[in-house]
Amino acid sequence: MKIAFIIPPCVELLDLAGPLQVFTEAKAYGLEVSLEFYSYQPENVSSAGLPMGKVLPYIEAYLQQEDFLFIPGMEFDYLNSAEFKAEVDFFSWVKACADKQVTVCSVCNAAYILGEAGLLNNRECTTHWRRVKDLQARFPQAKVIGDTLYVKQDNIYTSAGISAGIDLALSVLEDLKGAFFTHQIARGLVVYQRRSQKHKQESIYLDYRNHLNPHIHEVQDHLINNLAGDNRIENLASLVAMSPRNLSRVFKEKTGITILEYLTHLRVEKAKTFLNNPYYTVDYVAAQCGFKTARQLQKLLKAIN
Repeated sequence: MKIAFIIPPCVELLDLAGPLQVFTEAKAYGLEVSLEFYSYQPENVSSAGLPMGKVLPYIEAYLQQEDFLFIPGMEFDYLNSAEFKAEVDFFSWVKACADKQVTVCSVCNAAYILGEAGLLNNRECTTHWRRVKDLQARFPQAKVIGDTLYVKQDNIYTSAGISAGIDLALSVLEDLKGAFFTHQIARGLVVYQRRSQKHKQESIYLDYRNHLNPHIHEVQDHLINNLAGDNRIENLASLVAMSPRNLSRVFKEKTGITILEYLTHLRVEKAKTFLNNPYYTVDYVAAQCGFKTARQLQKLLKAIN
């Protein structure tokens, strides 16, 4: 099996290095795979200015049904250039790979390459949240989803920006080798919080923080780090020298939700992350996240799905 990486002009380094490192680590653990590198220009320079050197032209890649083609994202200005639009032969080649049932995976705005190849027509897909509206406008037949980390439909996989490429690569690895093997790789990469397709690009750890009240920020930080602790309103209020009634009022005013709603969001998010670990039972996850019972957790997860 081959996993081929296309190195486009102005490549975003983490879009390339993240998925590549997943499979490099997997090889060290026994995954039998050949990692290959191709381009459609003789030499490339990354968006950060790092020269990439010469790699083989894409026409020398011989990919079959069991193989994967990863295309990392690139500097957005390049995608709007005449130079990019002129790469019609490359777009046709990508389409031909997909037609042969090669699994084509885009990271971040490399979804535009798939769009130019006609591979997004009538398919669900995603890209970096900054480019969701633009991708939909440029390829109106695509079904662009903005609130997900990656989408896998047929043999066309698309992921959101930057680090989401790691999530997609781990998902591919799990399809190939199973959850236990993939967990080993994630641990080796120090990626302890594996995220699934159900995770959103937005983060509960950043949401509801667009205010400047230091007391509310302190309470939010405390809740994040003490999901299973004693989070009664009296204890939270004493933490920031406010009355319980005043804390409840100010928290709702600054964040738009109640303390209990915020805490529940945090607990569910942490639980979804923990449940990706095959070693954790539902009972253990529920206890670690502050739920009274596993049934309470399962009921909440069912309600949001």
